[in-house]
Amino acid sequence: MSWRIGQAKQRFSEVLRRAAEEPQLIHDRDRLVAAVIGPLDAEEFLAWRRQRQLSLAEAFDTARQICSEEGGGLELDPRADRKNPLLRVADARQ
Repeated sequence: MSWRIGQAKQRFSEVLRRAAEEPQLIHDRDRLVAAVIGPLDAEEFLAWRRQRQLSLAEAFDTARQICSEEGGGLELDPRADRKNPLLRVADARQ
């Protein structure tokens, strides 16, 4: 169910009671600002978050592994140097 901030403040007990059944979304105008969830959902989320936290290096390693297993890859055009107009300015000042 969706609530406006003012409604959620006035009916906080009801928001908490309903959160046990389904997430209660709180909006400020049309923007979602919070969600109140029940204790079981919170425990599941926290367990998932602890399990899913990867470092950036681990995430790249996982991506490389998936890419090699699926035979995919990123094809890049050969690197070519571009003209740098700043170098001309620097050379002119010397």
